Amino acid sequence: MARAAERIIPLTLELGGKSPNIVFADADLEAAAASAYAGFTFKSGQVCSAGTRLLVHADVHDRLIDLLTERARVARVGPGIQDLDMGSIANRAQFDRVSEYLALGQAEGATIAAGGRTLDMGDGGRGLFVAPTIFTDVSNSMRIAREEIFGPVLSVIRFSSDEEAVDIANDTPYGLAAGIWTRDVSRAHAVARRIDAGQVYVNEYFAGGVETPFGGFKSSGVGREKGFEALKHYTQTKTITVRL
Repeated sequence: MARAAERIIPLTLELGGKSPNIVFADADLEAAAASAYAGFTFKSGQVCSAGTRLLVHADVHDRLIDLLTERARVARVGPGIQDLDMGSIANRAQFDRVSEYLALGQAEGATIAAGGRTLDMGDGGRGLFVAPTIFTDVSNSMRIAREEIFGPVLSVIRFSSDEEAVDIANDTPYGLAAGIWTRDVSRAHAVARRIDAGQVYVNEYFAGGVETPFGGFKSSGVGREKGFEALKHYTQTKTITVRL
């Protein structure tokens, strides 16, 4: 952004996130678990809009954790990603970074409900792997809940009311994406309006096509990709006024 400003070059920035995925007590828990799991493990968690903060209503917290940990328990991680659930972390530096966050989460007092381990098979062709990791007993003030890890690491945070869920969701420097799980359409719209994020998915995580603008609020960037909104960033408007 600074270099573009020096030359007065317009730009868009689609940056990182720490996206909240909110599960209310009336949600379809089986569907929520399946989608929430994919939301933090897709591409081994190396996705800017990954749903890495899972906010769960206290009434369904334990049940949802059971469903998620069962998926993590049977996950296959290793080389040959076309046949397995999760492949390698992109490079050694990122692998080391994710490994540090696994240790940090425990040091901060979070509980590992699943994963929490790495499988270093070397850089010589077989890859650097991290087991899908689920931290519970997380507070939103912990670094694992505030900093983008860019790996398959999920922080689970309890809430007890709609108001608390919105407050936790918005208590972040980021604002890229968010998820809402509820059977109450009125609640979904009301909460979605209050979430500070560039896109909000309701009853699925990762949604929308090339037609739907994608981008962030706050530290998650400026401008939009996809949709007609994106075309504005590639257009200069000229006004010609003629007096006859």
